[in-house]
Amino acid sequence: MTESQAREEICRVGKSLFDRGYVHATAGNISVRLDASAGGGFLITPTDACLGFLDPARLARLDDAGQQTSGDRASKTIALHRQIYRAAAPFDATTRCVIHTHSTHCVALTLQTPGVAEPRELLPAATPYFVMKVGHVPVIPYHRPGDPQAAERVAQAIEGYGHRGTPIRAVMLERLGPNVWHDSPAAAMATLEELEETARLLMLSPTPPAPLAENQIEELRQTFGARW
Repeated sequence: MTESQAREEICRVGKSLFDRGYVHATAGNISVRLDASAGGGFLITPTDACLGFLDPARLARLDDAGQQTSGDRASKTIALHRQIYRAAAPFDATTRCVIHTHSTHCVALTLQTPGVAEPRELLPAATPYFVMKVGHVPVIPYHRPGDPQAAERVAQAIEGYGHRGTPIRAVMLERLGPNVWHDSPAAAMATLEELEETARLLMLSPTPPAPLAENQIEELRQTFGARW
């Protein structure tokens, strides 16, 4: 993906998420890690930008060291995004996009049980597509937005799950929202959609659903390569 293509795709995905209610006001951000052939470095949505009204030319451009070189002022979450790219690379070398939202049902689940002792995960293995398309989603205890400690905790979670043989594509920041990552903005958006839909299903369920049985999960591993 060229830099120009990445800029257009960030804006397309941002508008899609905004128009469908996955983000609101100036919440959320999207970044892309550019290939060396495209000059390397990162693109990220500007601070306090509305994802529904992004301008490709005004996206923040940063070098490999995270220093801004052009565009509007970068979102403060670039430090977290860079930690995700770094930690995910050994397990998913093609990771090229991180999306953060304040998705309603994901956040609502953490508000129901704030401060629960670690380790904990946002959702059980409730549906086959959640297991296949998202996987484990560890909950990171609350830190203020932009807190460097949150970035460190996220990186630790990515590395911990990866070394246990179950690489992850999402984490949940308690009271704030999910971060998801994949090999393109479109794929990251699809992961976010599946995550939020599963959270919505659990919020609508009158009683907590029983998770899929281990033999059912193993079938998803063998048939679809699920990482659970």
